[in-house]
Amino acid sequence: MVDRARATANFRLVVIRGRAYIERIAPAFQTRDLFTIWGILQLLRRYPGRVPDLDLMFDCVDWPVVHADQYEGENATVLPPLFRYCGNNETLDVVFPDWSFWGWPEINIKPWDALQKELNRGNKRVKWLNREPYAYWKGNPDVAVIRQELVKCNVSSEHEWNARIYKQDWLKEIKAGYKQSNLAGQCTHRYKIYIEGSAWSVSEKYILACDSMTLVVTPKYYDFYSRVLMPMQHYWPIWDDNKCSSIKYAVDWGNSHKQKAQRIGKQGSNFIQKELSMEYVYDYMFHLLTEYAKLLRFKPTKPPEAIEVCPESLACQAIGRERKFMKDSMVRSASDAGPCDLPPPFNPEEFKALQRRREKTMKQIETWMQKASRPVDKKP
Repeated sequence: MVDRARATANFRLVVIRGRAYIERIAPAFQTRDLFTIWGILQLLRRYPGRVPDLDLMFDCVDWPVVHADQYEGENATVLPPLFRYCGNNETLDVVFPDWSFWGWPEINIKPWDALQKELNRGNKRVKWLNREPYAYWKGNPDVAVIRQELVKCNVSSEHEWNARIYKQDWLKEIKAGYKQSNLAGQCTHRYKIYIEGSAWSVSEKYILACDSMTLVVTPKYYDFYSRVLMPMQHYWPIWDDNKCSSIKYAVDWGNSHKQKAQRIGKQGSNFIQKELSMEYVYDYMFHLLTEYAKLLRFKPTKPPEAIEVCPESLACQAIGRERKFMKDSMVRSASDAGPCDLPPPFNPEEFKALQRRREKTMKQIETWMQKASRPVDKKP
């Protein structure tokens, strides 16, 4: 069953009696596979003896590939169980926390536990009312057409869309020593824009953590936590087919309703700071792998090509920033309390209620925008 997912997988993970075995299948981009494996090893250290025996395939590429419509009816039994960092409504890939929670050395993004604290301190440097009253985005627009379209919303001599867009040149930044890419130093605007790249983007958590009201351009993908986020509670929605006007309206609304905008920003930031702690990230990983292991209809065994890995063996091979981030993100001791209890899933009515709430809020904002765009009749 697991071997059906081999076609696009980067590595195979087998856990037997708390020991991890890795079969390398294909090279991954940068160190995504290395830090994903590192994160799983930290889970085994945090909850020794608790993670069940399992066998899985992991794909480190951004976009999901297990299309649901290909596995209906008679084909439902041949669905390949493939783990990756995001999914969408048309796919069935198993969504797992991304590598950057343990660090992204190629662009000097620290492990999440440390960076989360830095972002919290960065929030306090400039009070919300004293921040620039515009929507801020900084990133690489070359990875996707949707981002190239966003650049057109930047301020110009012809238009003021209330957006301040900056291109992140990573080659230049690396040479300069990452002086202009400090994420904790980017909490200086009242509004920040989140937009996907080639698929979902790891930047989501960094943007939401800034106390700024996050403007989320209609996402096509989700990661393991984003589906619980609600418009007007954690973020403000931006319509993909009307980006510039949507951004302008959102900023105008926020500057006219400062307390409400500030509250939305704070609630989004609180969610990231509290619900996305590494403690809960590990608990999600634990419960996901536990539930997955229950579905296996065979006893996992070590593949002939797999080798045993442990934190010490990975860290000893690492150099420079890779080794530092591993050291900084290493679980120091086992958790005495154990993982949290897995809450029951939403029943159909609860799930539909959430959908109705989201749709109602989106419709309300759309109505406000349409009303604001209508020309005002002048009295004779």
